Amino acid sequence: MLRQLIGLLILSLLLSACQQGGIDREALVRRHFPELTSADTLSSFTVGNGNFAFTADVTGLQTFRETYENGVPLGTQSNWGWHTIESPAGYTLTDAFSTYDTYGREVPYAAGRYGEAGQWLRANPHRLHLGQVGFLFRDDDDTPVRLSDIRNIRQTMDLWQGILESNYTIDGEDVRVETACHPENDQIAVRMESSLFTDGDNGILFRFPYGIQAWGKQTGDWKSPEKHSSVIQEQSDHSATIRRTLDDFTYFVHIRWEGEAGLVEHGPHTFHLLPQGDEHFAFAAAFSPEYREGDPVGVEATFRDSRRAWEEYWTSGGAIDLSGSADPRAEELERRIVLSQYLTAAQCAGDLPPQETGLTCNSWYGKFHLEMHWWHGVHHVLWGRPELFERSLSFYDEALAMAQQKAERQGYEGARWPKMVGPDGRESPSDVGVFLIWQQPHPIYYAELLYRESPTQETLVRFKNLVFETADFMASYAHWVPDEERYVLGPPLIPAQEIYDKETTMNPAFELSYWNYGLRVAQRWRERLGMPRDEQWDEVLAHLSELPQQNGLYQNAETARGTFEDEFHRNDHPTLLGAYGMLPNDSVDVPVMQRTLKKVMDTWNWGETWGWDYPLTAMTAARVGEPEIAVDALLMDVQKNTYLKNGHNYQDDRLTLYLPGNGGLLTAVAMMAAGWDGAPDEHAPGFPDDGWTVRYEGLSPLP
Repeated sequence: MLRQLIGLLILSLLLSACQQGGIDREALVRRHFPELTSADTLSSFTVGNGNFAFTADVTGLQTFRETYENGVPLGTQSNWGWHTIESPAGYTLTDAFSTYDTYGREVPYAAGRYGEAGQWLRANPHRLHLGQVGFLFRDDDDTPVRLSDIRNIRQTMDLWQGILESNYTIDGEDVRVETACHPENDQIAVRMESSLFTDGDNGILFRFPYGIQAWGKQTGDWKSPEKHSSVIQEQSDHSATIRRTLDDFTYFVHIRWEGEAGLVEHGPHTFHLLPQGDEHFAFAAAFSPEYREGDPVGVEATFRDSRRAWEEYWTSGGAIDLSGSADPRAEELERRIVLSQYLTAAQCAGDLPPQETGLTCNSWYGKFHLEMHWWHGVHHVLWGRPELFERSLSFYDEALAMAQQKAERQGYEGARWPKMVGPDGRESPSDVGVFLIWQQPHPIYYAELLYRESPTQETLVRFKNLVFETADFMASYAHWVPDEERYVLGPPLIPAQEIYDKETTMNPAFELSYWNYGLRVAQRWRERLGMPRDEQWDEVLAHLSELPQQNGLYQNAETARGTFEDEFHRNDHPTLLGAYGMLPNDSVDVPVMQRTLKKVMDTWNWGETWGWDYPLTAMTAARVGEPEIAVDALLMDVQKNTYLKNGHNYQDDRLTLYLPGNGGLLTAVAMMAAGWDGAPDEHAPGFPDDGWTVRYEGLSPLP
């Protein structure tokens, strides 16, 4: 017995020592639970699992859908829920083609976005709002309650457990609601308590829209009931299944409830679930593309699994604790870090690359932008959760054949990756996107990042085709200029800084640097696999144009050497900084980049930038030894660097959430804390010494 007591004492002392030395993860997360005490249409909260998400208003469900379309909308979205409206004329991508001279060759690009064909091709397929699940609250005169009738609000997003807790009163009656999402299944579970649910007048509303071919915050087409069908396929005392059909797409909503209630149809695509006789009620609603035998996972099991999964998420991987810092900005930066981890796990960790508004609402018709995939997902790897990023990379395997066809059609080797794309891999017409090239090296970067985490033969074999096909395109895209004995990029080309003429732009600084990085890494993969170096890749590397400079500063592009003389050039993304910050580049002149950084900070039109531009700038500042500028960039006081109460990166009224900003923030702070290849051998080299105490664990350095 004494031996057991001594053993327990030793174990207790060891655990205490570990806790003192490590970060108290739960305390870190809990001090940033977002809370509301009044309704705020920009502060809707999401529960999700990376492939499915449900965004709720202040009631804990999607009760005030129309009102919240003025802020952060209330969507129910998944990675399988895509809808296509029949083409009026059987359009194919060729209907949007135009040809552009490419050094004497006529090369086709899908640049016709404004015609009928282009608009249909852009808007289809589009991601579906799978259905509104809200409360049905009625006043004494049987009219629905308004948002202003919701009083005594106390709503908390419990990040540690993934549970949304909502408390409020209606007509003096208390309402308590808990909402969770299952970590594997595409379903929510809800527990509710109120005397309002005892008389059969109040309950839950299920309402379903048609797919919408619109950009923006409107969640669906709610005014075309004749275009789709919603029918109760089966029903029992405690469950029901609704079958949804939109053109050639069908999916199912499986509902299971605990307590006495009945589901009744209340008009086209509208159903009421009305509890009877008990102030406690609970239900689960599962969404699936196939009919499933049996009920959804139970309510209590869903809450239990949510708690388990989120606690595992927070206690694994990386963490950063800034609570010991004297700088008054540290608390806000830590808040952004914690909330961004939650949001990107709930909305950007699925089987497809995320759209820029995640699984909340449709931006660009719900399609994802492959140049933004880096900003959405790279941080998962740096924060010790590579599996959350790797699951989306299967998309590139599935889209490879279409990318190869595009390259061949344009007269290039390998695979040319699209920009704006849906799950079918077909690019969307655009007068800008189809001319972008900075997404091309991304698969090489992703493969290398995952190899650093798992340097095995299995990793090499898993990604070698993507690496080699991507590098083949990059080498063949670079154009040889015999008189100058060098390779150039473009025209036609639009750089990541999307303000330049596609038919005249050549050699943007960031793209040149990325071409250099991508081809060098691809050669490294050949060597790891015991293969000889590719001669053409080496030829391009040896003769690739140098980064453009003028007056001792790097320039946006060789054809934009007036970057710091004409204010026109200092709009949109300052991506010239990414040539040495987001990317490593041994050929960069560090003092020149340092001067360029300071000039950008002083002269750029920051009002015209985007959410990921601030972490982009911070990474360059860290790499050139300017940690004070890195922090200043991350916390720059401009509209598009706003982080709302729910953690979303607000851009403007059109784009009220923007997840590349959240992902970019996490990448930048991981780099600033854990360092990068060649970083100074010191703790948290990207943070200033003065005023900042940075405790971190579980982070990997940036390449």
